[in-house]
Amino acid sequence: MALQQYSLMAVTLIAITVSCTSRVQSIGVNWGTTASHPLPPSKVVELLKLNKITKVKLFDSNPQVLEALSGSDIDVAVGIPNSMLRSLNSSVKAAESWVHDNLTRYLSGRTRIEYVAVGDDPFLQTYGSQFYPFVVGAAISIEAALIRAKLQNKVKIVIPCSFDAFQSESNLPSTGHFRPDINKTMIAVLNFLTKTHSPFFVTILPFLSHYQNKNISLDFALFKESAHPHKDTHNRSYKNSFDLSYDTLITALTVAGFPEVKIVISQIGWPTDGAPNATVANAEIFTKGLFNHIHSQKGTPLRPRVMPLEFYIYTLVDEDQRNTSMGNFERHWGLFTFDGQAKYEVEFFRGVKGLVNAQSVDYLAPRWCVVNNNLDMMNASARATEACMNADCTALSPGSSCFNLSWPGNVSYAFNSYYQEHDQRAESCDFGGLGMITTVDPSVGDCRFNVELKASISVMCHGLNFWHYLISLVLTILMLL
Repeated sequence: MALQQYSLMAVTLIAITVSCTSRVQSIGVNWGTTASHPLPPSKVVELLKLNKITKVKLFDSNPQVLEALSGSDIDVAVGIPNSMLRSLNSSVKAAESWVHDNLTRYLSGRTRIEYVAVGDDPFLQTYGSQFYPFVVGAAISIEAALIRAKLQNKVKIVIPCSFDAFQSESNLPSTGHFRPDINKTMIAVLNFLTKTHSPFFVTILPFLSHYQNKNISLDFALFKESAHPHKDTHNRSYKNSFDLSYDTLITALTVAGFPEVKIVISQIGWPTDGAPNATVANAEIFTKGLFNHIHSQKGTPLRPRVMPLEFYIYTLVDEDQRNTSMGNFERHWGLFTFDGQAKYEVEFFRGVKGLVNAQSVDYLAPRWCVVNNNLDMMNASARATEACMNADCTALSPGSSCFNLSWPGNVSYAFNSYYQEHDQRAESCDFGGLGMITTVDPSVGDCRFNVELKASISVMCHGLNFWHYLISLVLTILMLL
């Protein structure tokens, strides 16, 4: 009898262990396409497969991206842009049209769409009240459209919550709460998610916590053992910024009356350029620390041995046209460079050693545009400033990989960025006669002078699928008139 009891206890323990282990294996990536020359979608899907990544979160519902994901066995979260929230809030017909064109078509074509995210961080404080008042209404319209299409049991509706939607005046979890301006809407969001059995998607970015808050040290943000702990009430001690932010959210959810809602970390990562401490070395330390923390199953002081359902790393590849209002680092969050080359070695999943680079990438010709310093250089800096207004020069900002380039090397970097972004056209290396095309790579140390990819964003706008997308968009607008 005793043997049977021990056997039963062992089986139960194994079941619990398996349950916990399976939960933390859900690690995916965010895939953005805000780039002048993005990798072709088929190449990105190949990159995901090479690295055994089986979950991806999109910021839109790009037709070519969804087609490329068809038959890939990759679970997909598609996004509805903030610009559509107002129309979806006021029109179920618009929602039905969106569901038909962006979900039904692709689900029948073997694209595994599991989530639709209503809005892209609509609660972000810098947006004010532009978007969040329409979030719940838009979600209700999409829910009605999913029911009409008989997809309500296949696709979950989620509403992304930004990193600054919750806060704590003491910088400690015990006083966490949602921002007063959005608290009422957030309760409506949580009611909706509870009713539809959907998880709570939230962004947690320890880099931003460190970047914006002098009380968060670099070591604390990077999961370093040497970090000075933050002490909270009830003898709770915090050893890293992620746990601190996560438990602040848990308190905010509890205060709002929803302590048991399931949580998905929809964006988490560390940038590698564009600001002090945004480096490849720090990104590697952070990502390894995060993965070790996930796999350890320790949980947080407020939720021991309980981890979020899923994590989505922010982001897969760098995007040279992302908005930089938050900082120049916004274009450098990728695990991979713009051309799909791993920035550092990290064990994404237990037993899977290192990251695998994109294969057979198609570049423009190996040539660069630099300044001809044999000429009168009086207008060189002004020309470089003009170039940077129409190209990505974020690597030249203080603390970045090309910041230490001496003059006129930084002028050459600006010239080349413009030249590459404009497909190496001869006239794009003129700059009043100061530009000169060379076949000698001018890269210096960690400062890389890029050669762009052949595929440009214009490729995304060709083909029958784009015209289907455009026609459906026009029809949606007409329905609202």
